[in-house]
Amino acid sequence: MTGWRIRVALTIVGVLALAALLAPWIAPFPPDETDLANRLQGPSPLHWLGTDHLGRDLLSRLIWGARASLAAVAAILALVLVIGCVVGITAGLVGGRVDAFLMRVCEGFMTVPTLVLALFMIGALGTGLVNVVVAIALSHWAYYARLVRATTVSLRNLDYVVAARIAGLTRLGVVRRHVLPVLGGQLAVLASLDLGHWMLHVAGLSFLGLGLAPPAPEWGIMINDARPFFRVAPMLILLPGAAILLTVMAFNLLGDALRDDLDPALAGHAA
Repeated sequence: MTGWRIRVALTIVGVLALAALLAPWIAPFPPDETDLANRLQGPSPLHWLGTDHLGRDLLSRLIWGARASLAAVAAILALVLVIGCVVGITAGLVGGRVDAFLMRVCEGFMTVPTLVLALFMIGALGTGLVNVVVAIALSHWAYYARLVRATTVSLRNLDYVVAARIAGLTRLGVVRRHVLPVLGGQLAVLASLDLGHWMLHVAGLSFLGLGLAPPAPEWGIMINDARPFFRVAPMLILLPGAAILLTVMAFNLLGDALRDDLDPALAGHAA
């Protein structure tokens, strides 16, 4: 049964998303407010999770870090879906030389490991969270375009689609009525499996100093800032690391559950 997995995953993601949206109201302190007199303090009634090396409230920074990380992943998802759908549907419907050219472009992007390609893109675009989002999206869109193109080609010659075209339905109408509804489930599974992957990319690139810059609250930055203090205050690394791990596990759990529910082959095998 996959229902419990979906419920658990959606609960975790929902709580994180709600905390990210309400960060200005629920965070006990501003994320960049320093208090050197109370640096590296343990949990207390004032600071529930303690403070970092600059006396900043750790709980507040974790909450604001969720906002930065989830917003980046959501932006990557939107860009990947838009580019992948536009390229894949265009290639599948138009066919011919256009299809061949677009698929060769996709293959060119897919031959390079995604992290290497993202690092190359950041080198060309520059650092910053916006450029990290664009770089990660540009390194992943080709996989979605190939899936969308394959589905579009398989639907293009079906009798009811051909009949709709003969009856005067435009290509845009075919996409809206017959292609997108079929693509919805497939893209949901693929995207949910990639969300955790993108989260790790965002955190890793920020850890390397290529995303948001300190003192911005972001989980990867928090881990990088805490490295010199690991022996003194290990929770400075463990807490943002646990936040990343929990989020990635929730995304992967959701993806696995959706795949089992929406993939007929897997469903039949399980039966």
